[in-house]
Amino acid sequence: MDGDRVEIDGGVMEGGGQILRVSTALSCLLGLPLRVRRIRAGRSQPGLRPQHLSGLEMIRDLCDGQLDGGEIGSTEITFTPGKIKGGTHIADTKTAGSVCLLMQVAMPCVLFAASPSELRLKGGTNAEMAPQIDYTVLVFKPIIEKFNLTFDCDIKRRGYYPQGGGEVIVRMSPVKQLSPINLTERGTVTKIHGRAFVAGALPIKLAKDMASAAVRCIRKEIRDLYVNIQPVREPDNQAFGTGSGIIIVAETSTGCLFAGSSLGKRGKNSDRVGIEAAEMLLGNLRHGGAVDDYLQDQLIIFMALANGVSRVKSGPITLHTQTAIHFAEQLTKVSPENGEEYY
Repeated sequence: MDGDRVEIDGGVMEGGGQILRVSTALSCLLGLPLRVRRIRAGRSQPGLRPQHLSGLEMIRDLCDGQLDGGEIGSTEITFTPGKIKGGTHIADTKTAGSVCLLMQVAMPCVLFAASPSELRLKGGTNAEMAPQIDYTVLVFKPIIEKFNLTFDCDIKRRGYYPQGGGEVIVRMSPVKQLSPINLTERGTVTKIHGRAFVAGALPIKLAKDMASAAVRCIRKEIRDLYVNIQPVREPDNQAFGTGSGIIIVAETSTGCLFAGSSLGKRGKNSDRVGIEAAEMLLGNLRHGGAVDDYLQDQLIIFMALANGVSRVKSGPITLHTQTAIHFAEQLTKVSPENGEEYY
């Protein structure tokens, strides 16, 4: 069997966990035995971290596969997939590792299960170096559903760095095939809204300060729209630990969605958090594409699996997107075109 394994170099290009997510999801879907070497070689702490191992174990379990080398710190794994099954699948990072990244690796697989699936994902919901769960619900979900799929995302409890403790339940029914998408016309911005949140011991004033700073920043460039950012305190029974942050979403006349977000941390001024999110949003609006920089790479696996040609106009292709394209092409033999419009 080893001679038939697809060999993946986990240290090339972006050199991080995304290579694992894309390659193992496609391995599971396509029935391709896989070996991944030099896992996360591009990171300061190479090898599997708890969230990566949780994702691998969930993929193994949902297809009755075999995983060798699955331990914290491992820089090489082999994976032999079985048959994808529906039902309830659980992944717990036991840290603040992102539940959204767990969702990225599992969702494409259970789309093609024989029966409906429920993913119970535990860890951080609003974590650094990953999409916030609010981004997943407000931006990722409505755009991904254009591929002719639907899913429900139930935020049971939010969890923050360093403890995690969050829980999200994702429910979805299988599909026969994915439809291609066409996102090439951005249209004009018609609505800007968002939420600034605090949880745990932090005062609501921090959320109000983040929201006010973000609104002031956006109005310097966009003066003709009401910017509605709501400051909120997460209910104590729906959040674990202490955290703060903000997400802002812009909607357009053609159904495109763009976002900017930021998280608070000790010693970081709340105005700075709001301004960071606003500047990220404005940057995503300036490039003229139809998706923001953080949706680009998340679309690639769905585009590769869709039955037909998808067209998406983006801003400059990020390294994460280039990496996703590279490994999707290696495993599926689908050849996307690099450039502002990719297929």
